[in-house]
Amino acid sequence: MVHDADTIAAIATAAGEGAISIVRVAGPDSLRIADRIFRGAGDLPSKRPTHTFVHGRIVSPSGGAEVDEVILLIYRAPRSYTREDTVEIQGHGGTAAARRILRAALDAGARPAEPGEFTKRAFLNGRIDLLQAEAVLDLIRARSDRSATAALEQLDGKLTHSFESIYNGLIGVASDIEATLDFADDEIPEDVLNKSVHQLMAVRQDLKRLLWTWDEGKILRDGALAVIFGKPNVGKSTLLNALLGSNRAIVTHIPGTTRDVIEESMIVDGFPIRIADTAGIRPTNCEIENEGIKRAKDLMLKADILLYMIDASQPFTEEDVAHLDEWPENKCILIRNKTDLGLDATQEKALKSKKVILSSLVNGLGVKEIKEAILGVLGAHPSAQPHAGISERHRHLLTVAAANVREAERLMSETQREPVLAAAELKVAIETIGEAIGKNYHESLLDTIFSKFCIGK
Repeated sequence: MVHDADTIAAIATAAGEGAISIVRVAGPDSLRIADRIFRGAGDLPSKRPTHTFVHGRIVSPSGGAEVDEVILLIYRAPRSYTREDTVEIQGHGGTAAARRILRAALDAGARPAEPGEFTKRAFLNGRIDLLQAEAVLDLIRARSDRSATAALEQLDGKLTHSFESIYNGLIGVASDIEATLDFADDEIPEDVLNKSVHQLMAVRQDLKRLLWTWDEGKILRDGALAVIFGKPNVGKSTLLNALLGSNRAIVTHIPGTTRDVIEESMIVDGFPIRIADTAGIRPTNCEIENEGIKRAKDLMLKADILLYMIDASQPFTEEDVAHLDEWPENKCILIRNKTDLGLDATQEKALKSKKVILSSLVNGLGVKEIKEAILGVLGAHPSAQPHAGISERHRHLLTVAAANVREAERLMSETQREPVLAAAELKVAIETIGEAIGKNYHESLLDTIFSKFCIGK
């Protein structure tokens, strides 16, 4: 428990107009501060039991001027979000009302909370671990039901259970190996050595299974980047509008209408996708258009999905062949648009062995198939139950730990038998997994994680 912490206060609701606003106050002096600024019938807030609420008014602690009509909620330690005494004040919505209540709490002795400080205290006080704290941010930022469900699973401790299992497994193997260090090399029981090797193999498989969750976790957190590219006037902007279901990009019959990257977000069966329309790729003397083409090519290198569009009615060129060969087939979707104008025979021959989507976007044909193809490239299965996936931070730590485990396994093999060195590798792996969960941490790590939170959470 953090017994000597300051009492902090912050507005917990989003800025702008709304029905109510909430100001949260947490820390050892929160009930005393409530006594100073709250006026209502009956006992003072500090005399009331936990998990009660009372109607009244907030007043200025200096002059007693009325600030707002409110509902005051009382949470006594440890039965609160931070495991500290906490009060939440529900006042009228709007920026001014919330700021007036916050100012009263600050004047009464609280200090402004830092970003994510309430959740940071929940972690430091042992209410949640670091993986669950990160899940709070994932839930706040979730852009789809699927993303929210995955974040809730992590908040419920499913990801923690997986990490804890690996952590405890590593400690078990390390303990067995440490027990052999007092033996001479030729006296170490063979069954102990073999058992350690098999345990390490099992832990390594658990690490691999957890690493496999990164792809979906990344998509649900950040969204996959899909880039539309091709020659001018093949229907790229029309595709962007069709996927979004709105006229986001200007569409004309004039080649080169799109000069810069236009990026928007959409949800495809629960998976967030960032879709980008780019300038048509062609030789040009126009400086502005060349800059747009350069930006398009730079973005294509970062893309998770490439949507390569061609005009189905036009002859296939060497440039088209070059594009097909340039980009990885496993992430490139080939779209033959404008089929309403006919199908060119040269294309039919050149694309005979390719997986192609036929579309006539002006008639609304092919959009469903393109969305299905996007999910196919991502390996996403909408019917599968969403689950908590690791983040980039977790992936880095798991990769480091997996390398240590592989080396420990090698050092314990029949040709090596180096238990001292293996124990040292496992110690590093244990510390690395412990950092992921938050069993061991440094202040700069917490600052990095919680600085991403909004103030008030």
